[in-house]
Amino acid sequence: MASFPPRVNEKEIVRSRTIGELLAPAAPFDKKCGRENWTVAFAPDGSYFAWSQGHRAVKLVPWSQSLKNFLLHGTKNVTNSSSLRLSRQNSDGGLKNKPREHIIDCGDIVWSLAFGSSVPEKQSRCVNIEWHRFRFGQDQLLLATGLNNGRIKIWDVYTGKLLLNLVDHTEVVRDLTFAPDGSLILVSASRDKTLRVWDLKDDGNMMKVLRGHQNWVYSCAFSPDSSMLCSVGASKAVFLWNMDKYTMIRKLEGHHHDVVACDFSPDGALLATASYDTRVYIWDPYNGDILVEFGMVRFWRIDEDYPVQIAPLSNGLCCAFSTDGSVLAAGTHDGSVYFWATPRQVPSLQHLCRMSIRRVMPTQEVQELPVPPKILEFLSYRI
Repeated sequence: MASFPPRVNEKEIVRSRTIGELLAPAAPFDKKCGRENWTVAFAPDGSYFAWSQGHRAVKLVPWSQSLKNFLLHGTKNVTNSSSLRLSRQNSDGGLKNKPREHIIDCGDIVWSLAFGSSVPEKQSRCVNIEWHRFRFGQDQLLLATGLNNGRIKIWDVYTGKLLLNLVDHTEVVRDLTFAPDGSLILVSASRDKTLRVWDLKDDGNMMKVLRGHQNWVYSCAFSPDSSMLCSVGASKAVFLWNMDKYTMIRKLEGHHHDVVACDFSPDGALLATASYDTRVYIWDPYNGDILVEFGMVRFWRIDEDYPVQIAPLSNGLCCAFSTDGSVLAAGTHDGSVYFWATPRQVPSLQHLCRMSIRRVMPTQEVQELPVPPKILEFLSYRI
């Protein structure tokens, strides 16, 4: 792992501010194992936070109300009793789409979660659209749960109703991700060494199987424009896929151990992967170059060579940023979730311009722009 510059004293790096926690229930998890929190997720509209509580349970918490409680009470724990009070207050109105807390019994150990919502103009790729059982409305919020037995269950978040039961994987469904374009295209990553592409607007039809991994697939993530997918897994694997043609673009080489997590930057110009080798690599997904190397369990800015804050965590298993990026949630081995306020800064006008360009222009097109070399390096995130 790269060392910090001589000017940086690691002991003087600011500790991130803990804003709250959600604690796993004491019962029925009396054993040391079986209560692991393998996955956490925020709804795209910021309305809900979901976390697996071990065994078969997923808890859905109204995020804005929980965050308000965190901020009002400092680092006070949000216990089950206070959460239930929120639930009763929410249920009084009786509105279908008003966030309320509830627990979903998924029938098996939950390994992965993903929220999805529909955009009406994004039609199913299936020709016979008149034969669909389900019509997903714009105001409908879905939760996909990946289970230990290889099944994927799709739930209506507001009602807790089971909508679809997707059966095709033969091993644990380790990760799930919806296409960000509102098409309700879902990709699942499994220990059966495959990724599967599902069309929920076509009643959950499995459209494609992506093969290439020689071992377990741990994680997958769409680019912001939904055109590209990254998948990572055992044997140091990092793959990029074209999601229009369902073909592999390239394999990225560099990690020294299993790669367990991946995600794209908001403008799609950068890809981050995290590995058991304790490294986080920042890649240019368009040419496969490693731009930056980081250590783990720290907050970094892409233009700094040392972390701006650190967040102590024991036995962490998963993490996710809130929709607006202001909060980081991390799930732990004992089933609890801890929240930190992320470091905030006003982005420079230069960086905002760079993001605007990179949202619509891949690296190859940037390099052909008739601008000075220094500007090209900046637009390519090389300085």
